[in-house]
Amino acid sequence: MGKGKAVHGRFRAPSDRIFDACNIVFMLCLMVFTLYPFLNTLAVSLNEANDSIRGGIYLWPREFTWSNYEYVFKEATIFHATLISVLRTVAGTVTSVFCCAMVAYTISRPEYVLRKFVSIAFILTMYFSGGLIPNFLLIRELGMLGTFWVYVVPGLIGVFNVIVIRSFIEGLPEGILESARIDGAGEFATFMRIVLPLCVPVLATVSLFTAVAQWNSWFDVFLYNSSYEQWSTLQYELMKILQNSNTSVNTQDYASQFAGSENLAKSVTPTSIRATMTIVASVPIILVYPFLQKYFVKGMTLGGVKG
Repeated sequence: MGKGKAVHGRFRAPSDRIFDACNIVFMLCLMVFTLYPFLNTLAVSLNEANDSIRGGIYLWPREFTWSNYEYVFKEATIFHATLISVLRTVAGTVTSVFCCAMVAYTISRPEYVLRKFVSIAFILTMYFSGGLIPNFLLIRELGMLGTFWVYVVPGLIGVFNVIVIRSFIEGLPEGILESARIDGAGEFATFMRIVLPLCVPVLATVSLFTAVAQWNSWFDVFLYNSSYEQWSTLQYELMKILQNSNTSVNTQDYASQFAGSENLAKSVTPTSIRATMTIVASVPIILVYPFLQKYFVKGMTLGGVKG
C-alpha cells in the first residue's frame, strides 16, 4: 500500500505537472511585477541625479551615490516632520484600535438592546458623509485647528475596523466570557482581561491597516495644519517637494531653490528627489510589516465578515 502511494506520488499526471508549472510561472511574474516598481525607485534614488535623466535604470544604479539621501536629510524640516509622523502613527494607531475594540465588543453583546441600531448607524457613515466643508467647520469649532489632536481624534473610530473586530469577537467561545462574569468580573474587566488578549491576531491586523493610513496621510495636514509648520508631517513635506518638482520648469532652478548652493544644485534633480523621498517614506512601514505578518492571515481569516 505504501509502495503504491510512493509510485503514485512519483509519477504524477501530466495535467498536474502543467498546472504546477503554470502556477510557478504566474507567481514569479506576479512577484516581479510587484517588486519591480520599488526596486526601480530604489535604484534611481541611489543613482547620480544627472545621470538618471538619461534613463535606462532598471534594477540597479548605473552610477552609485549617496548624494540624494544626503541632500534630503540636510533639510531641517525633514527630521521634525518625521518625528511628527511617527508620533501621529503611534498615537493614532493605539487610540483608534483600542476605541474600535471597545465599540466592537459593545455591539457584539446580545444583551445590548441598541446593537442593531448602532450597527446600522455606523454602516451608513461608510456610504454617506457630511462633506469636506462641514468636516472643516466641525474641526474648527472643536478648536483642533493647528493642534496635534486633529490627527488623532477624527480617526478614533473606523467603521470597517469595528466590523472586523466585532466579527472576531462573536467567534470567541461564549463560555469564556460567562465564566469571567461568574467570577465577578464586570464588562470592562472582561474586555481588558479576556477579550483583548484573545483578539491579538485581529488587533494586529487592524493596527497595520491603521498605521499605514496614518503614516501615509497628508491631506488632513494640508486642510488643517498647512499654516502651522511645527505640525507638518513627512508625507506632507514629500507632497510639497513632488508638487514643486512637477511644476518646476528648469532642473537647475529647482535644485537651486531647495539646495541654496551651486554645488548641490548640480547634484539633485526632481526625479532623484521624488525617488529618494518615496524610499524614505516607505521604509518604516516595510520594517514594521514582518513583525505583524504572522498575525495578518489569521486575523483576516478569523475576523472576516460573516454572512
